[in-house]
Amino acid sequence: MHTLNCSGWRGGVVFWLALWVGVFTAPAESINPKWQAEIAKLTLTQQDSPAPDGVILFTGSSSIRRWDTLAKDFPRHAVLNRGFGGSQISDLIAYFDRLFGDVKPSQIVIYSGTNDLNAGESVERVLGDLATLSGMLRVALPETKIAFIGAAPNPTRWAQREAQVRFNGLVADYCAQYGHDFIDVWTPMLGEDGKPSRDIYVADGLHMNAAGYVMWKAIVAPYLIK
Repeated sequence: MHTLNCSGWRGGVVFWLALWVGVFTAPAESINPKWQAEIAKLTLTQQDSPAPDGVILFTGSSSIRRWDTLAKDFPRHAVLNRGFGGSQISDLIAYFDRLFGDVKPSQIVIYSGTNDLNAGESVERVLGDLATLSGMLRVALPETKIAFIGAAPNPTRWAQREAQVRFNGLVADYCAQYGHDFIDVWTPMLGEDGKPSRDIYVADGLHMNAAGYVMWKAIVAPYLIK
């Protein structure tokens, strides 16, 4: 267990939630059968066309799953997209072995947490799940670099912005404590009026269009290992 030098309420929350790390085991009933078919498809893809050692694995919810241009956007890297639907961090924990057990990635990039908040989970609970996932990754893949993409603003969930901003602050602090990268997409995705730019979203106001992914490409690229 790492020793944290915590200051302020953020650091205190991070410290206590970090105590969860390494002690969580997902019970069978925590596995959401909703994702069984999608996870099976990801596994079959790996069997048919194994990812090379050192691949950069992207995972998380629909913003990752819908990143269809991932390989094209980062042609100098071997990338693997394992995003699935409207998943939550708890789903990444429950399907941990199937998502991470058959690859040897040099880096894992994660976007998850906003669906958790949307489902009514507290910021502290979501951060606790993230700390658990982080600890599991450090044990299973100690040499793998980890990057978390922070919550992104969008018109549909703008009413949740206070919780999302608070979540981003706590995740940024947690990443700083454990040597992970925190990738801030919040500020760049706001328009001049301080609200989510509608030019980068599809009609549902939740998912990004091609312009949104062009923006993410530029933001994420500097954090990818060389």
